[in-house]
Amino acid sequence: MKIKNNIAVSDNGFVFNPASGESFTVNQVGLDILNMLRKGEKQETIVQQLSEKYQADTAVIERDFSDFQAMVKQYHLHQNEE
Repeated sequence: MKIKNNIAVSDNGFVFNPASGESFTVNQVGLDILNMLRKGEKQETIVQQLSEKYQADTAVIERDFSDFQAMVKQYHLHQNEE
């Protein structure tokens, strides 16, 4: 999953979708995920990096990442897969 190029993400977690005019805020973990998704990182890489950075159980990170992906899809922040 990759984030659309026109989605604005600030360094403090403010997210703006110019297509819909909606804005959101995410915490540091959400910001890390968004930045990795924007780079096109794969789920396995994201989970591993977050697990190491936050010293959290991989299963917990996978569950939270899955929830975050659902939110990204719900708010149409992702590029359609080709």
